[in-house]
Amino acid sequence: MALSELPPALDEGGEPGAEPPLLRMPPPGAMSRAWLGRLQGVDAPWTEARRARRAQLLGFDHAPIVIATAKGSNLFDLDGNRFVDFAAAFGAALVGHGNSRVVRTLEMQLERTLFGLGDVYPTDAKIGLTERLARLFPEAGARVLFGLSGSDAIDAAMKTALLATARPGILAFEGAYHGLGTGPLAACGLRPEFRAPFAPHLTPHVRFLPYPSAPRRDGTGGDSLDRALAAVDAACKSGEIGAVLVEPVLGRGGVVVPPTGFLAGLREICTRTGALLVADEIWTGLGRSGAMLRSVEDGAVPDLVCLAKGLGGGVPISACIGKGAVMEAWRTPKGRAISAEEQEEQPHGEAIHTSTYAGSPLACATALAMLDTVIGTKLVQRSRDEGDAFRDALSAALGEGTRVIDVRGRGFMIGIEVEGGARRGLGLMHDLLQKGYVVLTGGKGDVLTLTPPLNIAKALLDGFVETVAELARLREP
Repeated sequence: MALSELPPALDEGGEPGAEPPLLRMPPPGAMSRAWLGRLQGVDAPWTEARRARRAQLLGFDHAPIVIATAKGSNLFDLDGNRFVDFAAAFGAALVGHGNSRVVRTLEMQLERTLFGLGDVYPTDAKIGLTERLARLFPEAGARVLFGLSGSDAIDAAMKTALLATARPGILAFEGAYHGLGTGPLAACGLRPEFRAPFAPHLTPHVRFLPYPSAPRRDGTGGDSLDRALAAVDAACKSGEIGAVLVEPVLGRGGVVVPPTGFLAGLREICTRTGALLVADEIWTGLGRSGAMLRSVEDGAVPDLVCLAKGLGGGVPISACIGKGAVMEAWRTPKGRAISAEEQEEQPHGEAIHTSTYAGSPLACATALAMLDTVIGTKLVQRSRDEGDAFRDALSAALGEGTRVIDVRGRGFMIGIEVEGGARRGLGLMHDLLQKGYVVLTGGKGDVLTLTPPLNIAKALLDGFVETVAELARLREP
């Protein structure tokens, strides 16, 4: 089928992207399989290896679809199947696919300039976004460093912490995911096998502690807040920790919500011991978890905040935003005053963090449009209210007979933990695709992670609740 033949999805008001699933053939269809055949042998080898491992675990080939077009909360594959998107580009499609304001802004910026010269000759779009992000930080005087990915933003935060504290130590948490660049990879606690092959290149100054979890929906489980904070306090008292790197809610690690007071407790420890609190809001921020900044909502103003994923509305961009006093370390690193003679010899300064496309005018323009959409249409509040109601509906529907351990999350960032491990989690992911719903798994493969667009129609949420409840009763481990 030609791309022009793919049917548009129309909601009740005539705007595209809010239609329920429509399957013309079981996915993946013939066109998707043909294109996947073209990908084999030229794609990165690990993708084929992962697919083979999943097939061995499940007993059948969990072949992917090939996405052709997308609009709103709908995805279309090459075979004309229509899906409802509960993955939303790994949580990045905050305002849905092809948002009209973002697209119009992108088109206008394309007519003006595609390129800037970063920190040498900035564009007006970069200046506008820098001002907007500085105001987003809860304290006056914030400064901004741009990058292209979440990993870039974490890298910038790690560099800033070292300059500001002169301490190489980083405290990270088990189950956390901060990106796979060489710097952030050292602090990736999701899976040791991600780090192990590259250990010789990674800083040895990272220490991991367990990430505490709130009790399950039935009141069981959970971790002691006091015990978790005591472990952090003991690590920071060593005087070697320059940064405590934390996700306000674990994302890829299984949508794990910490006990109430955890973020505020980290803030107190960092203030007392001189470590910097770095909030990885790449997944949780900008409304995804029902707050513009989840760390601030949970009682902790961080020293550094990392944003990415949905920031550019689909165009790659990330930002590390920090307190002015902390960011001054890029001018004068702690314990390292710059003499007049050195300044004369090194007029460009000592340390910089930039790249060719950092602060790209295209990305900065679409980021401004995305922020305007989130704020102007009150999507942060909608994420909190509708997301929480959606989670409650899922919890009620996925009760006895479904072998669901927990339904948890914040806003439109929800995890469904199932019995049966990765085999059952991936099996449900496959079953949902066959019904027209796109989801991902997290944790150890045993958690369905739901991150739909923040403006997804309520009817689509209701349809998903009914479908997943039916499948969860049918699917055996």
